[in-house]
Amino acid sequence: MEKAKKEMLAQKANHIRQHILTEVHSAGAGHPGGSLGIADILSYLYFDVMNIDPKNPKNPDRDRFVLSKGHCAPALYGVLAERGYFPVADLKGFRSIDSYLEGHPDYKGIPGVDMSSGSLGQGICAANGMALAGKLDKKEYRVYAVLGDGELEEGQVWEAAMFAAHYKLDNLTAFVDYNGLQIDGDITKVMNPTPIDAKFAAFGWNVVYADAHDFDSLEAAIAAAKSTKGQPTVVVAKSTKGKGVSFMENQAGWHGKAPNDEEYAAAMKELEGNCNE
Repeated sequence: MEKAKKEMLAQKANHIRQHILTEVHSAGAGHPGGSLGIADILSYLYFDVMNIDPKNPKNPDRDRFVLSKGHCAPALYGVLAERGYFPVADLKGFRSIDSYLEGHPDYKGIPGVDMSSGSLGQGICAANGMALAGKLDKKEYRVYAVLGDGELEEGQVWEAAMFAAHYKLDNLTAFVDYNGLQIDGDITKVMNPTPIDAKFAAFGWNVVYADAHDFDSLEAAIAAAKSTKGQPTVVVAKSTKGKGVSFMENQAGWHGKAPNDEEYAAAMKELEGNCNE
């Protein structure tokens, strides 16, 4: 990937991370850890990969995105605002009774949201339906989804995996945000979903690997997905929970906790410094 594009994507990801912190701090609630960890994936998808138009968010030929780990809505809202679906200023209303930006994505009320999600495991099922509909309607659009690694503990994820392989949904690409942590700690100690790659392969998926914070790696993963025929693709994306904020990185305690005023100021200063490097 050319240097200028990588710099642009990195800047967008940094802005998304700042939006995430502003949302969660303003609400006094939310999920910063996992949201910060997927900012680079969302930056790449929304600013380079997906066929979308903020001026026509319901275009039937658009690519679709489903945030299966719906509690990471601050990241999705951040990228949608950055992409121009709604004003950045609205992010400060996150989780407010007077705001349309609910704690989990709402298809009916939020421009750019392709599927309501929240209960873990349901989003990937909806993404399957979208991909199958595209096949039946002979559409060219592609469907992307992001799951958490802890989400893989949900049984319906594996029903969806079986479905997608059976119907040869090669227009579906799922990212597993593989940071190794969930709200109760290390995923291998809570309910071990590993080996993630071997399990998806056993269900008939094309498996590729990526560094969730490296745009060259993400580009190679998407290229592999697009070139694969007859199989859905899962990108096992190794990530850092809380990426970009040093005191939040690799800390399960920041899964679902809002920063106080002092923590917010320190985190924003760090991100602003990163932006100027």
